[in-house]
Amino acid sequence: MTEKVLYAELIPQEFRERLAAAPIAYLPLGTIEWHGEHLPLGTDGFQPLHLFQKLAEKVGGIVLPMLFVGPDRMVEEEGRELYGMDAGQLRPPGIQYPNQQLAGSAYRVSDDLFGQLFRAILKQIARAGFKILVAHGHGPSGRYFSSKFDEWKRDFGLDCFHCWEWTEEGDTLLSFQTGHAGVNETSTMMAAYPHLVQMNRLSAEPNEFPLGTSPDDARDATPEHGQAIINHQIERMSAILTKALAALS
Repeated sequence: MTEKVLYAELIPQEFRERLAAAPIAYLPLGTIEWHGEHLPLGTDGFQPLHLFQKLAEKVGGIVLPMLFVGPDRMVEEEGRELYGMDAGQLRPPGIQYPNQQLAGSAYRVSDDLFGQLFRAILKQIARAGFKILVAHGHGPSGRYFSSKFDEWKRDFGLDCFHCWEWTEEGDTLLSFQTGHAGVNETSTMMAAYPHLVQMNRLSAEPNEFPLGTSPDDARDATPEHGQAIINHQIERMSAILTKALAALS
């Protein structure tokens, strides 16, 4: 029987037991956002949800429901709002797309509103008894979260962590959730949720780079690479969180 780690599924006694064993909360920072023709609109949240379930089973802790709203860049053009990959897209060199409203995206809130929402969520997490928070997912949401670790510790007593990994040269090959619906995210989704990925939706023409994706060609993704990313991050984050738990005692 699969271990119950999802907050919404726990009865109070199960919650008390898991919290006492490891007061770690995991928050998937999702969106409902275009991720190419081949990936589901919830891709931002599905990836950390999968990783966090594996971490909770290995290290302990409880996985919160994923958010579906987040901040992002926005421009106004001809009386309409365009945001995220609609406009100012992170295009590979030489690839240009016209600004357009991409199908399905319904997630953007202002930075101020997101800040208020995020503080309210953290207040509730701390009130429930958690001491450690791991949050990851949508890039702008994650950058906001990670920019205020000192504030979260001061105001809520939470030790906070994200799952990004960098070297002096930039992202590592096994970084978690980099780019936008390119090789990294597509590979991770192929490994974690193969039934939700439809690679046949992408053009077979080599010169037709997938719309609204970055920085590399999603057609080069493989489930093997995705599983390597997941396995690496489970081991890496397990070590980080085990150390953080030990520091609480």
